[in-house]
Amino acid sequence: MKTYKIAAIPGDGIGTEVVSAGLEVLEALAAREGGFAFHIDRFDWGGAYYKRHGRMMPADGREQIRNHDAILFGSAGHPDIPDHVTLWGLRLAICQPFDQYANVRPTRVLPGITSPLRHVAGPELDWVIVRENSEGEYAGVGGRVHQGLPIEAATDVAMFTRAGVERIMRFAFALARSRPRKRLTVVTKSNAQRHALVMWDEIAAEVAAGFPDVAWDKMLVDAMTMRMVMRPETIDTVVATNLHADILSDLAAALAGSLGIAPTANLNPERQFPSMFEPIHGSAFDIMGKGIANPIGTFWSAVMMLEHLGEPSGAVRLMTAIERVTANPAFHTPDLGGRARTVDVTRAVIDAIAGANA
Repeated sequence: MKTYKIAAIPGDGIGTEVVSAGLEVLEALAAREGGFAFHIDRFDWGGAYYKRHGRMMPADGREQIRNHDAILFGSAGHPDIPDHVTLWGLRLAICQPFDQYANVRPTRVLPGITSPLRHVAGPELDWVIVRENSEGEYAGVGGRVHQGLPIEAATDVAMFTRAGVERIMRFAFALARSRPRKRLTVVTKSNAQRHALVMWDEIAAEVAAGFPDVAWDKMLVDAMTMRMVMRPETIDTVVATNLHADILSDLAAALAGSLGIAPTANLNPERQFPSMFEPIHGSAFDIMGKGIANPIGTFWSAVMMLEHLGEPSGAVRLMTAIERVTANPAFHTPDLGGRARTVDVTRAVIDAIAGANA
């Protein structure tokens, strides 16, 4: 039997609640499948750790998790700590050194969930947004000078490399090729950002030549927001920069019904380092401890983790269970307009796993 070593990092806020629920579901799934098991190592890194130690994770934190098969992450963000400290001190401190350069965010309207786009012409939205996850606007290049003086200045430089753009384009085109519609939209802003994103466009065209079976088009990011709302049936796979895809994927999750259901995979496709899987909803301190956090985003992230680990039947079984549960409004948490609690949804998914046919 294969045993997968998983690093569980709940982080802050409701991250602790949804990761705990996710681990329960994974253990139930492993027991049902029978062909694999999980060894879970838990790490208490995050805002509370920062208050004790002055940093979000220990100095050797990455070494502690570098040999795990995957990372299940909750959220980073604490009301008492500046957001840039929590983000750069934990999530980005893992993503960037582990070269998790492909951030993959699927979006679908799950059974039983009402979307603002539920009745659009054509098929309901079924998208995958690929976010360049290692450079671009979040490269961390820049600085501040003359702080507190009238001449204070600050810069954040969007850093794009040919190698970085080429690899995310190849990843996105290959992903689009693997999907039934074989369609990719390259999102850009090269009319205004006339250096780096002109290079982005040029490299997209170069890479496209190697994927003649993939139909692709180019869309400015501001126009893309309108297209997502007005013509969602024209979209399939999307690739965008770190900042643009970060924003577009939140819009996509809202159009699918709730941020609480949206998953993310931070992939190192070459598997030189572990990949990390997380819901996109954030720490949501306003509902922390109330027992009403939606765990579906974490469960769906676990599906992506199973696919990455090479357990397709387990992934199908878990996704089938998720869809059976969301189809029943009795198991909708408040973000979906219901009254269910985190424990109710978790128990329902575990029960569905027991009866789901992969």
